[in-house]
Amino acid sequence: MFKKLMFFSLIAALFTSCCDTPQGAHPCWTYDAVVYEMNVRQYTPEGTFAAAAEHLPRLKELGVDIVWMMPIYPIGVKERKGTLGSYYAISDYCATNPEFGTLEDFDAFVAKAHEQGLKVIIDWVANHTSPDALWINTKPADWYVRDEQGNTIVQYDWTDIAKLNYDNHDMRAEMEKAMRFWMERGIDGFRCDMACEMPFDFWKSVIPSLRKDYPQMYWLAEGEHTELHNGSFDASYAWELHHLLNAIARGEKGVAELKEYIAKDAEAYPAEAFRLMFTSNHDENSWAGTEFERMGEAAKVMAVLTFTLPNGQPLIYTGQEMGWNKRFEFFEKDHIPAWEQNEYATFYKSLTELRHNNKALAAGERGGKIEYIDAPEGVFAFTRAVEGNSVAVYANLTNQPISFNDINLDAWGWSIITK
Repeated sequence: MFKKLMFFSLIAALFTSCCDTPQGAHPCWTYDAVVYEMNVRQYTPEGTFAAAAEHLPRLKELGVDIVWMMPIYPIGVKERKGTLGSYYAISDYCATNPEFGTLEDFDAFVAKAHEQGLKVIIDWVANHTSPDALWINTKPADWYVRDEQGNTIVQYDWTDIAKLNYDNHDMRAEMEKAMRFWMERGIDGFRCDMACEMPFDFWKSVIPSLRKDYPQMYWLAEGEHTELHNGSFDASYAWELHHLLNAIARGEKGVAELKEYIAKDAEAYPAEAFRLMFTSNHDENSWAGTEFERMGEAAKVMAVLTFTLPNGQPLIYTGQEMGWNKRFEFFEKDHIPAWEQNEYATFYKSLTELRHNNKALAAGERGGKIEYIDAPEGVFAFTRAVEGNSVAVYANLTNQPISFNDINLDAWGWSIITK
């Protein structure tokens, strides 16, 4: 049974938008932002932009800042997986998947999001296309990596893709042009799929080039290489942390390993690097299981950590805000039948409010550094403070209740004190 979220507020924190402060290493609106990953196909019974747009006020109420839309482009037919195919086997970078709607429908979604004060980023799959993509037949053969027989190649078990050749500078230029197509439509950034699979020099070239014309764009890399932060991305995935949280929930790791990770991450990454933190996402949900399968009773306290650890930028995946305990089918229609406002919506709204109301929790160089608090074995306790605002977190990382210094923690429970 999950434990009730308790925020003990000693002094109400007054926190103006970071956009009222000078520009930092990142767009000003990103520092306290919460990312929401939207799986358009499964989000509604209709699975369309128009149907998803009706939920934007609900996401605004939840406290979401950035809506990351999984790939919205047409999906290839050749070697297609399942009935509907993978979002990540793209046949045309400058069109929408008719399953979701038209370009005009997409534009309307973005406009409505902006009306709600939300930002929209879209998934960008630069590593590969589908094997029957538009570029296959309209561009030179050397735009793709090919084997000795001239066939395009696949990676891993991704038999529905064709890998692009980044030795070809014409292809690189066309990739940038395709990205500009969407930027001109008003999006606010990109989540770049498998960013480490392409040469880092591509990102170091294309991102600064695009920033010149669109300085407020946000760039999120699916990858964990420190080189991603060398003049390019705002944020990268904290995959290692995610797997560590799973291990802690299983009782295999604990406070010592978490402290060791935090020290190592701080040493490896620049202070301004944002680290995307999550208990679920589309990969984990479909292939490794829901957060409840992987973390059990510890799922909520692990989510608390993703909202409070240093440099973290928290992610909520489709359905988490209603406790959706099902693996989405990846290549089929497998939608949420009806959205519920329940304890999980209250839980995540409390976390987004905590994030927005306490500048000590800001990501990157603007957030407070971590200072550890003495606590009993099994309790991960720390403070973060900056400019008169402080947040103290007490997280019980065991399946037994613990009490100390007038703090009572249920099994896998937590307490947060702000001032």
